[in-house]
Amino acid sequence: MPPILNYLIHLFLAALLLIMFFMIYTRLTPYNEVLLIRQGNAAAALSLGGALLGFSMTVASSLMHTADYQQFFLWAFGAMAVQVLAYFCTTRMLRMSRDHIESGNAAFGGLLGAISLAIGAINAACIS
Repeated sequence: MPPILNYLIHLFLAALLLIMFFMIYTRLTPYNEVLLIRQGNAAAALSLGGALLGFSMTVASSLMHTADYQQFFLWAFGAMAVQVLAYFCTTRMLRMSRDHIESGNAAFGGLLGAISLAIGAINAACIS
């Protein structure tokens, strides 16, 4: 396969996975991140931003450590499941996350974002 075609396939799949993650994640949370962010809610921005960056690290690691685009897609899709599972576990342990995010508690949003980044880093390293 020509290198440019290989690049375009990987880029398209990575963008597709990121969009899928965004849609799944924002549908699973009990609050509307996009609306909250539009209203200037820093907690929602920090939480969602950390989740996107954490997942992006796993996508990047999958791109670097897989032989072809099918294998890349499977690893990255599995990493997506891990990120979503980590969100559920975190919010079950840290009660009242909806109240904290909706009220704009930036410290809590930062904590959720940092946890997502930590899970993403570990997840990305496991792919290597």
